[in-house]
Amino acid sequence: MSHSQQDEQQKLEAYLEAKAKEEQENQQQQESESLSEYEACVLRESARVKELIAEAQRKGRELSEDR
Repeated sequence: MSHSQQDEQQKLEAYLEAKAKEEQENQQQQESESLSEYEACVLRESARVKELIAEAQRKGRELSEDR
């Protein structure tokens, strides 16, 4: 392999390493965004469950007061 071919090979390897690193960073960012979306969903559902529990407790109290 000539010196220029070695230089090109090294440049190509450096480029591929940089692209792989960039792809990995992008994937990690997407995973953290997905996690944030998941967490937001969990918080919304948790709030909904709390509302349903509170409503059931109110109805339970109303029924016990009616007796």
